[in-house]
Amino acid sequence: MKKQNYGRIIMTSSASGIYGNFGQANYGAAKLGLLGLSNTLAVEGRKNNIHCNTIAPTAGSRMTKTILPEDVLEGLKPDYVAPLVLWLCHESCEENGSLFEVGAGWIGKLRWERTLGAIVRQKNQPMTPEAVKANWAKICDFDNTSTPQSIQESTGSIIGVLSKIDSGGVSTNHTSHTASTATSGFDGAIGHHLPPFSSAYTELEAIMYALGVGASVKDPKDLKFIYEGSSDFTCLPTFAVTLAQKFMASGALAEIPGLSISLAKILHGEQYLELYKPLPRTGKLRCEAHVADVLDKGSGLLILLDVYSYSEKELICYNQFSIFVVGSGGFGGKRSSDKVKEAAAIPNRPPDAILTDTTSLNQAALYRLSGDWNPLHIDPNFANLAGFDKPILHGLCTFGFSARHVLKQFADNDASRFKAIKVRFVKPVYPGQTLQTEMWKEGNRIHFQTKNEETGDIVISNAYVDLVTTSEASDISAQTTSEGGELQSTLVFEEISRRLKDVGHEVVKKVKAVFEWHITKGGNVAAKWTIDLKNGSGKTYQGPAEGSADITIIISDEDFMQVILGKLDPQKAFFNGRLKATGNVLLSQKLQMILKDYAKL
Repeated sequence: MKKQNYGRIIMTSSASGIYGNFGQANYGAAKLGLLGLSNTLAVEGRKNNIHCNTIAPTAGSRMTKTILPEDVLEGLKPDYVAPLVLWLCHESCEENGSLFEVGAGWIGKLRWERTLGAIVRQKNQPMTPEAVKANWAKICDFDNTSTPQSIQESTGSIIGVLSKIDSGGVSTNHTSHTASTATSGFDGAIGHHLPPFSSAYTELEAIMYALGVGASVKDPKDLKFIYEGSSDFTCLPTFAVTLAQKFMASGALAEIPGLSISLAKILHGEQYLELYKPLPRTGKLRCEAHVADVLDKGSGLLILLDVYSYSEKELICYNQFSIFVVGSGGFGGKRSSDKVKEAAAIPNRPPDAILTDTTSLNQAALYRLSGDWNPLHIDPNFANLAGFDKPILHGLCTFGFSARHVLKQFADNDASRFKAIKVRFVKPVYPGQTLQTEMWKEGNRIHFQTKNEETGDIVISNAYVDLVTTSEASDISAQTTSEGGELQSTLVFEEISRRLKDVGHEVVKKVKAVFEWHITKGGNVAAKWTIDLKNGSGKTYQGPAEGSADITIIISDEDFMQVILGKLDPQKAFFNGRLKATGNVLLSQKLQMILKDYAKL
């Protein structure tokens, strides 16, 4: 290269060398060593038109093939790294001594940044740890920085310190340092709206979530969350969080203006959820998300992301995700915000109730089916790279266990009484460990914290669930039921009631059963009707069965009308899931007799 007075050299380093990585001491040292070698060759080769640069690629390889999902590997093909290498090798490229991160079609240049620092000694005086401590804020203040490009720039500023010390013009009083008035520069991020998205679900997704957070057939009261045929089937309230978190996997966070976010450095700090109405048993929610605020927490920055979820035009729920970005703090921004949904300390007394659940070894494998595909929770190799002995449980899985405990203990599993929940995530849990939820009741607020029973560690702290009273929940239910006046089925049941007065006695002899109907609209039960063809001469009335029903039928208003019109066979509707029944399901065979032969509808 020297003889031809031309050369282009590319060194391949790694993010492990630049930032460090758990368990990769030798690898990281070697990769960072390559950067030092590259920088030196760049200095030495400059006079001979020999340029040397370093790339730190993120690309799929044989090493990562067993760690990353196939779709991620496809997006990290070496094809998305090679063009940078070709440009750096081109004769017209004058770049020299630089470092680039590259992957997935993105390229970024890195540089060193240094604070202005502080002089912590005076002439003829010893340098003390106390002086270092007193000036620590100034030493670590990145509001005003320099970006040295060479060793000369680096050492030159330090040599300049000597003249300041010799002149005696140095004060080590840290209070003399004027606070920076620099703005954080995140004005473009605050208020930024992420692309809207939709989350559709059926009973299958709701049941999968419930099983993922520990609902079980071992507890008969859990059946309403895990069996779609249950007469009072409902979604667990915390299922609403999974419907609002699609932005986490979409890459939308990386596109927030003014923020440079490495997804590898994101932690879920806190979570708030408020329901304005119980979730429909099936539905499609339209979600709108925006950045409410950005806070400087010193060791990182905190993004408050608000997500509002609507069913058509009706607001169903609100989530606030508190997302902590490690290592991005110290920019001089505000540390608090009136937009934060604050956590609350637990009362200073023994808990009023304690419930425990032992998670399954498959708990994380099951919970991830609700949409969180992070390999940290399933792949041992990936977990090791992240610094864990083995895959950890999702924080939101622990969150779901805890909320279910509160709902069971203080609301008798009545999801309509759930109003809001706030938690702070503290420590991870491994699948197979036991979760212990300690609860304190203060009015309609249930304070709680969750511990790892095996280690004694608090894993969720400063948490609470707000419940509504039984009467308030009834008002919500009544409001929903009142919509039944708009249902087509209402007129049909009224007509059945009128016509059965003439033939009711005859029908009772042949049917001998009580039918309870749950008519749904928009996924919610909008009306309940009972057709009693077992007692006396039979009767039809609005509301649940006065005694016990032999069969409970759940069907939408639209499908009910299709059955009435003879366009939908009840048995076929049952087998394809459009009609759900509990109790003596064979009685569904007599629906044709009731609705057509006798009612003459």
